Amino acid sequence: MKGDSKLRSVLGNIDTIVACVVLAILVVLTFAGVVFRYALGAPFTWLEEVQTSCMVWIVFAAAGSAFRAGNQVAIEMVYDMFPKAGKKVLDIVISVVVVVVLAYLFYQSIGFINIFLQSGRSTPMLKIPYAVVYGIAPLSYIDMVICYFWSLKKGVKSEAKEALEV
Repeated sequence: MKGDSKLRSVLGNIDTIVACVVLAILVVLTFAGVVFRYALGAPFTWLEEVQTSCMVWIVFAAAGSAFRAGNQVAIEMVYDMFPKAGKKVLDIVISVVVVVVLAYLFYQSIGFINIFLQSGRSTPMLKIPYAVVYGIAPLSYIDMVICYFWSLKKGVKSEAKEALEV
């Protein structure tokens, strides 16, 4: 049973794991790039491409994790002004808006990826297909929706709300 919960934990946090691994790659390559450029006089000409791709992957991979932890951007001051009944209605409206926006972005990202696949565009130096660079976007939107509803079900509150309750 313990192995099952560990597997569940890894699968439940795969977005965070991917973001952490890519961040580690970004830090190591950036550090190596500085050393090679200034200490050895031999800069990596391809480093900017990899750094940009890493940043895209970090942002998209970590987005679901932000929803899961209640750390997404929110304007809670307006929400807090509503009475309890109004908050329930507002919760439904917010959920609908979140799902509609993420569904729209998912749909648009599929079209975006298809354009890259059809055109065969790739990065100039390393020839990494842009479909690979931005291919995480549709997966991330699905992850965000799942994590959003998971956080609603679990009653996850933002760190600011939790701090006020202490």
